[in-house]
Amino acid sequence: MTAAPRMHPEPHLIDRLPAVRGRLTADAPLANVTWFRVGGPAEAMFKPADAADLGDFLAGCPTDVPVAVIGVASNLLVRDGGVPGVVIRLGRAFVDVSVNGCEITAGAAALDLNVANAARDAGIAGLEFLSGIPGTIGGALRMNGGAYGRELSDVVVSATALDRSGLSHALSRDDLGLSYRHSNVPEDWIFTSAVLRGHPGDHADIGRRMHEIATSRAESQPVKARTGGSTFANPPGEKAWALIDRAGCRGLTIGGAQVSEKHCNFLLNLGTATADDLESLGEEVRRRVYETSGIELRWEIRRIGVPASSSTLSPLRSQGNRP
Repeated sequence: MTAAPRMHPEPHLIDRLPAVRGRLTADAPLANVTWFRVGGPAEAMFKPADAADLGDFLAGCPTDVPVAVIGVASNLLVRDGGVPGVVIRLGRAFVDVSVNGCEITAGAAALDLNVANAARDAGIAGLEFLSGIPGTIGGALRMNGGAYGRELSDVVVSATALDRSGLSHALSRDDLGLSYRHSNVPEDWIFTSAVLRGHPGDHADIGRRMHEIATSRAESQPVKARTGGSTFANPPGEKAWALIDRAGCRGLTIGGAQVSEKHCNFLLNLGTATADDLESLGEEVRRRVYETSGIELRWEIRRIGVPASSSTLSPLRSQGNRP
């Protein structure tokens, strides 16, 4: 009697990844790190010890393994089926902010608000708008983040990024190719730092402007809700919120997701929403806006991962960590 052939199970992804000095975690939950509080796990999450660790990891990571990077996930929707491959989350090694004259060097994981605070404390004007962007410098570089009449392209001097093979690139402002909510830098490059420039200003005046921005946000946006920031980019010559309002979508609900009644370019998790609820609601808004105005809204919220129905991830196992 011939013995049945032995089956060799596929190795877990984490077993195929290079050794690191940072932390690798299998089946890492993502919902609790996103502002929407929804979404499935990352097949693996990597928190690099520093830029050199990140570069070594990218150099050794198999080329067939998808890689995505997240910051504080303020402008991110993770789909319910989770994220295949590796999610990289930059941590403490990438949050430093230093001042030299009217220039500020900031790590990609530095909060935009913290950079604005550092500029205020140093008497550097022109960066106040960053206090109105709920994210990190890396995210602001990726999408040319802006608010209250200014955007990153107005103040950025240079940036540093690692490509998919781990090579570091020094990028000038022109190299970044910044335009409205867009950068020409390849999607799989990971920003690690940036240099921003303001101009001399009065501490009190800078502080007053930042207070005005904070007050305006609190009055006009659902800042205390489970949301993800502006959902759609403004079409040329139009305001996304006005198009959504005219299409009758203010307060529109699907499942546990709702178009904010306070500012209808924000989607809300009312407490029971799934990522599919939120994405389906966004697509319904896009459909209605196109039907009423002929304008196709472009998502500003970044969406990653796969729907629950098409998840390629293994069922959650007990959390495995590699130091």
